[in-house]
Amino acid sequence: MAVWRLDRLGRTAKGLTALFDELTELNVRLVSLRDGLDLSTAAGRLVANVLASVAACETEVRAERILAGQAAARAKGKTWGGSEKGRRIKVNDEQIRLIHRMKAEGEKVAVIARATGLSRPTIYDVLKTEPALQNKG
Repeated sequence: MAVWRLDRLGRTAKGLTALFDELTELNVRLVSLRDGLDLSTAAGRLVANVLASVAACETEVRAERILAGQAAARAKGKTWGGSEKGRRIKVNDEQIRLIHRMKAEGEKVAVIARATGLSRPTIYDVLKTEPALQNKG
């Protein structure tokens, strides 16, 4: 079996080492094209295990940097992950009429959302709180 890089096979050193052992037991030859390793040799297995440990360390360091960056951003007042609670998108009368008409015609909320350019939760909110408007004209 050929892979581009060993670190693409797993996220932890333990998991990669277990995979290497399993492949050896199954007589599957693993070759890493980028790393130039062949697990059928003792030297290849040694280097593969070292690289697996290095990859695991890089993953942990990256996670630490992400958490530190998020903490610094929070300290500066940065928020992410959605809109403010209680904030409602402005829906115009034409959209309200269209939502009620399409729902009355039996359309699914996802279809109505795509047609109006609004989110499904907004569609549900309009159906629950906004009375159907009569067409003028």
